[in-house]
Amino acid sequence: MAALPKPVAVGVIGCGTISDIYFSQMAKFPNLRLVACADIIEERAAIKAAEYGMRALTVEALLAEPEIELVVNLTIPSQHAPVNLAALTAGKSIYCEKPLALASADCQRILDLAKQSHLLVGNAPDTFLGGGLQTGRQYLDAGGVGQPIQAVASFQSSGPEGWHPQPDFYFAPGGGPMFDMGPYYLTALVMLLGPVRRVGGLTKITHAERTIGAGPRKGERIPVTTPTHIAGVLEFASGAMGTIVTSFDTHARYRPTLEITGTEGTLRLPDPNTFGGPLYRDQPGEQEWQTLAVPFGYTTNSRGLGVADLASALRRGRSPRASGALGAHVVEIMEAFGASANTNRLITLTTTCERPAPMVADAEPYHIAD
Repeated sequence: MAALPKPVAVGVIGCGTISDIYFSQMAKFPNLRLVACADIIEERAAIKAAEYGMRALTVEALLAEPEIELVVNLTIPSQHAPVNLAALTAGKSIYCEKPLALASADCQRILDLAKQSHLLVGNAPDTFLGGGLQTGRQYLDAGGVGQPIQAVASFQSSGPEGWHPQPDFYFAPGGGPMFDMGPYYLTALVMLLGPVRRVGGLTKITHAERTIGAGPRKGERIPVTTPTHIAGVLEFASGAMGTIVTSFDTHARYRPTLEITGTEGTLRLPDPNTFGGPLYRDQPGEQEWQTLAVPFGYTTNSRGLGVADLASALRRGRSPRASGALGAHVVEIMEAFGASANTNRLITLTTTCERPAPMVADAEPYHIAD
């Protein structure tokens, strides 16, 4: 086996709840080396640094640290664009939690600066790199459903205010079920079917206020200023069509739905917020759904896999699979649902992206094979 390239030195900005799975998983990838972390609440960074064996720095010091090549941005969504731009300005490649930014204009600024600076941009989610969705990709590419005709995606819940102690951002612009959960479904669909050409949408706010159900603010009512139920249609450049619903207004227990139907059958894919299976197929002549095995890949919670893929891209001179261009395309799709609802017309997108390269079946554990 050929020796692995020198590990990429990583700094993390943002040490909130999501950071633990990133720290624990990134430590398992031999092509990543955790150097430092930072947070506006400095004691949080100190706790994570002690727990995971790295330095705690201020944000400014982390960006100025010459050893760090790649910044992982785990801040709250409203800070994604400014932190991404600051890291790129400091000469660091970036990997950002979803979404890449809250507006397409900011996404374009990020991509333009990265191109000018010869740096790479990666963007979550990276769940589409897991064995479940990659098995679906392999099945589609082999003609398992024939020519894809339609995709159906649905995420429906009663909202996060019942369990989240600080849910305000979920119900403010840049939040809502589309910007919170839509990236998982839309990123998976673009990976499976390619980029989107046009979208249409309807949106609504069902309840003007929500009541916090957990934590020290339990019982407090908060305003809702962003749509909490979004229904969209998509036209893919490939000719396939799709529908998507994301909702914080549904009290029934809905199973996450992601299905693709083609001329020769239907493929039911796993929850795109996970890395594993199961998958099912329904073909003409079969009396019931058949389970598809997941023969390879990452099937447990492997957040940080996209960071490792970007590190591999840095060392090998290729594009990352969970790319900034993909993330920017998803942001424009999500924006366009609202624009369509506000203007009563279909929206033709201005962005596109390459369909991400598939993962290979013989990838070594915790190493990205090219």
